[in-house]
Amino acid sequence: MSFDGLFTYTITHELKEALNNGKITKIHQPYKYDLIFQIRSGGRNHKLFISAHPSYARIHITNENYENPSEPPMFCMLLRKHLEGGVIENIEQLEMERIFIIDVKSRNELGDTTTKRLIVEIMGRHSNIILLDKEKNTILDSIKHLSPAVNRHRTVLPGQPYILPPSQGKTNPFDADEETVLKKLDFNAGKIDQQLVENFAGISPLFSREVTHRAGLINRTTVPKTFLAMIKELKMVQVTPQIFYKQNKEIFYMLNLTHLSDYEQKSFSSISELLDRYYYGKSERDRVKQQGNDLERFIINEKKKNEKKVKKLAATLDQAAKATEFQLYGELLTANLYAIKKGDKTAEVINYYDENNETIIIPLDIQKSPSDNAQKYFSKYQKAKNSVEVVQQQIELAQHEIDYFEGLTQQIGSASPRDIEEIREELIEGGYLKQRKSKTTKKKKLQKPSLEYYLSSDGTEIIVGKNNKQNEFLTNKLAARDDVWFHTKDIPGSHVVIRSTNPSEKTLLEAANIAAYFSKAKNSSSVPVDYTAIRYVKKPNGSKPGYVIYDNQQTVYVTPDEDLVFRLRKN
Repeated sequence: MSFDGLFTYTITHELKEALNNGKITKIHQPYKYDLIFQIRSGGRNHKLFISAHPSYARIHITNENYENPSEPPMFCMLLRKHLEGGVIENIEQLEMERIFIIDVKSRNELGDTTTKRLIVEIMGRHSNIILLDKEKNTILDSIKHLSPAVNRHRTVLPGQPYILPPSQGKTNPFDADEETVLKKLDFNAGKIDQQLVENFAGISPLFSREVTHRAGLINRTTVPKTFLAMIKELKMVQVTPQIFYKQNKEIFYMLNLTHLSDYEQKSFSSISELLDRYYYGKSERDRVKQQGNDLERFIINEKKKNEKKVKKLAATLDQAAKATEFQLYGELLTANLYAIKKGDKTAEVINYYDENNETIIIPLDIQKSPSDNAQKYFSKYQKAKNSVEVVQQQIELAQHEIDYFEGLTQQIGSASPRDIEEIREELIEGGYLKQRKSKTTKKKKLQKPSLEYYLSSDGTEIIVGKNNKQNEFLTNKLAARDDVWFHTKDIPGSHVVIRSTNPSEKTLLEAANIAAYFSKAKNSSSVPVDYTAIRYVKKPNGSKPGYVIYDNQQTVYVTPDEDLVFRLRKN
């Protein structure tokens, strides 16, 4: 567990330094379990992100932008009423628990000064955000409600007193000395890392494994000294926030974990920057998965249907390829009508078209006369001949549908919740989906597609379309004719545009990297990316949204770099 009590201690110190005495200017609730506090402190504007998400609960200063609903939820309205305009008096950690206490001084409707307390509990699926009347210790409301039927120990409902989660009775490591550590550990029992977790508050297996690794020889001298040295580092907030990578596994922590020496490492200047980077896209993809699950299933099914259709049409085309054989059978039967009787199962005749005049056996329908059998083969020949062109057209159309749905699959993989709605609208407009019934008959005002903006290392603007609606708007309406356009070569992906007629080579490579990252080849290396001027990019008449053809292109090969994309993103 990365977000343990010790990690909570260090992020609390960081938030306290940045936000104490800061004024809360605005509160938003972009998603069900997430809050954004805009805070003016130290002459700067900060965005405090607080989440009680079951899988991605956290609190930190963020640079990310989030889209807010048209109507704020009730909990958000309550927070605005009590906290907006208020000043943060204090931010602290509750003992060594993963619980943050934020005290906010503000004025009520009568102009009297009051103090409200915001409790943030980071406890996995039990995470919560609770607003209290500090003086009365009464719950005003919470982002999640807990009735007595759910939890007998503590009820989290408006009007109820706030009760802390049950204490585990562990020792605070910041109060420990060598003697305390020795008393808590039984060196004969082994598994010292587990004993550290069981006896000291705020300690995770991640930290305890690092203690035993740094200690080397496990004995009564090395373990206490190592443990206390590491605790001292944290008490003095001597931290090195890092993310450790190994294949598809990622671990973050505020210390250098030497026992993960076989992992790649990336350091950050602050814990907030670390958390922003670690959770970049993770919670978004989770929301997209929930919001677009039905859409993704529909797209996959449509793609499979067209793949089956292509197989059937290919079989029909194989059958059609036998057209000349049917013609031969008809002609040979006509030439040998005198030698065939009704009821014959086959006819063995000489093939006059063969140089060696070899005989050929032709299957017959015993219910038909020799003449009708010949006509049957001539009909098959004509039907097969006429169907070839039609079948080829049908295969081409079905293949276009496969390519289209494959592109949509890629777009869902990098979509935001708003992108999902744009994809849904596109499918409705294309006649693939029915319009959802709405309780209100009022028509929604059409909005421009929401694009993503990046700044290259030399400050040049790069724009990305992440779905067909965005791609079409970017390429056909927004971009100037001499802007530079990018797309992965023969691979489904985003349209990317540099707002410059003569970008530097570095900017070209960075834009190509972004195009490769937002494509089906995201996890590949040496991805080919074409680029050309917008004036050479055309949309064929009647083609699907986002589909273009282009020429005068050049190709570069890049390996997608998520860190680069994150760094260039414009907030």
